[in-house]
Amino acid sequence: MELLIDHVSKQFGDKKAVDDISLKLTPGVWGLLGANGAGKTTLMRIIAGIMEPTSGRVEYNGVPIQTLGERYRDLFGYLPQEFGFCHELTVWDYLEYISALKGIPEGRSRRKIRQLLEQVSLTEVCRKRISNLSGGMKRRVGIAQALLNDPEVLILDEPTGGLDPGERVRFRNLLSEFAHNRIVLISTHVVPDVEYTASCHVVIKDGSLLAIGTTEELVRLVEGKVWDCTVPAERASEYEHKLQLADLRNERGGETSIRYLADQPSIAGSVPAVPRLEDLYLWLFPQNGEQNWRV
Repeated sequence: MELLIDHVSKQFGDKKAVDDISLKLTPGVWGLLGANGAGKTTLMRIIAGIMEPTSGRVEYNGVPIQTLGERYRDLFGYLPQEFGFCHELTVWDYLEYISALKGIPEGRSRRKIRQLLEQVSLTEVCRKRISNLSGGMKRRVGIAQALLNDPEVLILDEPTGGLDPGERVRFRNLLSEFAHNRIVLISTHVVPDVEYTASCHVVIKDGSLLAIGTTEELVRLVEGKVWDCTVPAERASEYEHKLQLADLRNERGGETSIRYLADQPSIAGSVPAVPRLEDLYLWLFPQNGEQNWRV
């Protein structure tokens, strides 16, 4: 099983949203990391067959997805970042409706809906109208509809938006089980959601492929750039404006622990910290607008 993205580009007027990206996705969970506007959603829509690339192609097991047509859609599951519901339908009725659209036989559909409602903890609200659900519950309905046809390729764009920490843990466990012999691609800003779940990560910036590798491989790119130190609490705000902070925590005794990113230690007494995937994300996509390309 292989999903090949071969020199894919997408142009919108003068802007290249996706710029000559080539990837070979194999079974397992893949994390897609990038800031807003990096091209993640455009790339996912191209992989889903919703949008045509300006150049390049997407192939599944050696066949272009345009050639596969309905056969590709039968084996594909997709959760967009923004998706619409018929809010007057109940959760059950909505999932039955999506099952019919996907051509799933009625008996199999009902068994699958019951299973998914249990897995995403929606059984007790399955007869409620979607309009009466919380944002997190609506997101879980979206996750369930993407899994209805047991897809071989599953694409999830910001799937954990609105989920509480417990729901995110259950979602990660569900994906880990589901990803055996399947290709799962997840785009997310919540880096811990993919740090330990994904077998490989793809990092894109300004539409271009910037890095690809396992968590262990990618965090090496920021070794020697992550520092820990402790400062008096009254000076913490001063460093907040001067440094690229990854974490700031008040301690007892009027002190504050600071974790920051820099080529060299900027505060006396700083010691090297073990880097995390979130550190790499903050290094590549700093919030202060400065661009770090040295990896």
